[in-house]
Amino acid sequence: MTSTLKLKNAKEGEVVTRFPPEASGFIHIGHTKAALVNFMLAQQYKGKMILRFDDTNCDKEKHEYEEAILQDLRSLGITWDIGPTYTSDYFPQMLEMAEQLIREDKAYCDHTPKEEMQKHRFDGTPTPCRANTLEQNLAMWEEMKKASPEGLQTCLRAKLSVDNPNKALRDPVIYRCNLTPHPRHGDKYKVYPTYDFACPIVDSVEGVTHALRTSEYNDRNDQYRWMIKALGLRPPSLDDFSRLNMEYTVMSKRKLTEFVNTGKVWGWDDPRMPTTRGLLRRGVHVQALWEFVKVQGMSKVSNTMEWEKIWNLNKKIIDPIAPRYTAVDQFRVPVTLAGHHQVSRQSVPLHKKTPGIGTKEVAYAPKLFLEEQDVVLLAEGEEVTLMDWGNAFVRIIEKDSEGKPTHVTMELNLAGDFKTTKQKLSWLADVDANVPIVMYEFDHLITERNIDKATDLDRVVREVTEYKLLGLAEEGLRAVKKGDVIQFQRRGFFICDAVEPVMTFFYIPDGHLKHNHLSAMARWGPPPP
Repeated sequence: MTSTLKLKNAKEGEVVTRFPPEASGFIHIGHTKAALVNFMLAQQYKGKMILRFDDTNCDKEKHEYEEAILQDLRSLGITWDIGPTYTSDYFPQMLEMAEQLIREDKAYCDHTPKEEMQKHRFDGTPTPCRANTLEQNLAMWEEMKKASPEGLQTCLRAKLSVDNPNKALRDPVIYRCNLTPHPRHGDKYKVYPTYDFACPIVDSVEGVTHALRTSEYNDRNDQYRWMIKALGLRPPSLDDFSRLNMEYTVMSKRKLTEFVNTGKVWGWDDPRMPTTRGLLRRGVHVQALWEFVKVQGMSKVSNTMEWEKIWNLNKKIIDPIAPRYTAVDQFRVPVTLAGHHQVSRQSVPLHKKTPGIGTKEVAYAPKLFLEEQDVVLLAEGEEVTLMDWGNAFVRIIEKDSEGKPTHVTMELNLAGDFKTTKQKLSWLADVDANVPIVMYEFDHLITERNIDKATDLDRVVREVTEYKLLGLAEEGLRAVKKGDVIQFQRRGFFICDAVEPVMTFFYIPDGHLKHNHLSAMARWGPPPP
């Protein structure tokens, strides 16, 4: 598989990358890509990766999110050589550097009302505060640090340009007041640096050699370089890679929070969510995510990726290792095998092509269950194959007043040739040891392939996204544990989400757009796109 994971100006053994999440929510597949890119490149060049929490926004950060991020990174197989460090570890140095910029006339305090300041920035004109004297700026800076009534109305701006065509360079704000207690420092600080001021400083101080950012930061790269130069710091190498956009997927933290708060999903680990824990719960194998990211690498091409690419990679990984079991759903049809009177059991491989996985005991009985969707295709007198048993003749098909099959009588013909039959049927012996199960299948949360910040979420939310079938499975399924991936024959791959009070399984898509004819989506869901 071709990879574009390459760095400019990289020396083996000297590369230092960093992953700097904000502990304000659960990481999603976009963050996963960023984390894996930094981790893989550090490994590839025999370097190091720093894990750093960007804790400059007191209003959003919570310790529970920090713990969740650490847990998710470990689940992805990502380790870090340094950290976790915190941007707030460097607050004292940043305060000194901010004052340095003020004294060198590279920053000024501005108490222009927000709307008026925005208009000046848009028009490319200076606010009156840009002409402040050094004494005025230092006095206003002190008021900011005290969070006095005057200080609360003031911000500190870097003096770059008022009319640069790149609006990110129009005197950006680098410090603001905030009275919210900091998660780690409480009320010690009243002013906090913006990400764009803090990031280049900490990157340089921590020894980052390659600061890798998604392409959405492109317009702010010159701002990053200005901060480094103005403060006389060692410059890390900046490089961009494309931001990950997935079809039919909301990535906005605010909109995902709305899904959670309104009960549209079960929580942040809901298998319909693009969060790392949601994807893993749905049955995405970690290796599939690694391969998916490796293929994209440092490509700067921005496009919307199809989920089928992940599911195809995923299937290649789980197919050789997933044990095979049989299950029938709630619409199953009872079958009597005429002339067959005994229950027997036989040990068979869990996976014919991977015998090392182990074996299971399969029951063979005079009474069976077949899938209703299969029975409706049968005709009396037809010879069919009962998979992994042998052939049988369909003798009688009983139906109710609506024409639905209610019972089938068959007669075994184990000497028959399976090559001559059209129907190859999965079946389940009707024995007391069978296991009740629940099978879930999920649809996309939204109806549109691409959305943006302006999209009205209420307009595109899909009304029904959860489909459920009850079923029975063979007794060997009791050996399956939560988190195990299996295949229900002819139904597809599933991940076990719970073993009590009832064994619960989530369908794992396989990259095919067409619904499996035995699936819940085929029975109740909308047609595939």
